[in-house]
Amino acid sequence: MASVILNSIETFDGDRCVDIFEREDGTFGFEEFRRDPETRTGWFKTGYFGGNIFLDEMSALVAARGSVKWLDLKMKILEKR
Repeated sequence: MASVILNSIETFDGDRCVDIFEREDGTFGFEEFRRDPETRTGWFKTGYFGGNIFLDEMSALVAARGSVKWLDLKMKILEKR
C-alpha cells in the first residue's frame, strides 16, 4: 500500500504544491512538487523532503512551512482571511 495524501497545498498560480502524507507505518511526511503547464508533463519532485519522518500531520506541516518559503507565505496570507 502506498502513502496516503492527506493535504495538497498549491501556490496561488498552481505551478507548485506541497503534499502532506501518511505512510503505511503511521508516520508522516511532506514533499514539494512543481509542474510546467506549458509542457504538460505533470508534477515532478523538487524538494526531496519525503524521507523526513514525523509523528503527526501537524509536525509535518510545520516542518514543510519552515522548509518551503512559498508555503509559509501562502499559509500566512490564508490565516489572515
